[in-house]
Amino acid sequence: MVKLYTDAATNKTHSAAGILVIADQKQYQFKQKITASNNHQAEFEAAILGFEYLSRNFPNAQNVFFHSDSKIVIDSLDKRYSKSFAPELAKLLTLHEKFPLVIDQWIPDKQNTGAHSLALQALKA
Repeated sequence: MVKLYTDAATNKTHSAAGILVIADQKQYQFKQKITASNNHQAEFEAAILGFEYLSRNFPNAQNVFFHSDSKIVIDSLDKRYSKSFAPELAKLLTLHEKFPLVIDQWIPDKQNTGAHSLALQALKA
């Protein structure tokens, strides 16, 4: 079982992603600046980066529990539809298919502090 937490941070000129993975009772952290021009797009990019990270580093994961504080990302995944972010959603769904079971779950901001802190660190760097 692998737990994936992603978050994005955006200011007037930049965006960044924070990714926290918990697997085998260890934490793995990743952060980077991204090209998104608004917060919703940044949340999708963070989720995509998170699943790309899993694909590279945990390709044999059987169960992935994906947590995000972005309602638009989780709702889009649940519905398998997004009017405004269709290309990002398509890429994210393709990445989901690399794993036998993915459970997507929305969580409140206060439960996503690890990924949020990483995104803020990358934004300030």
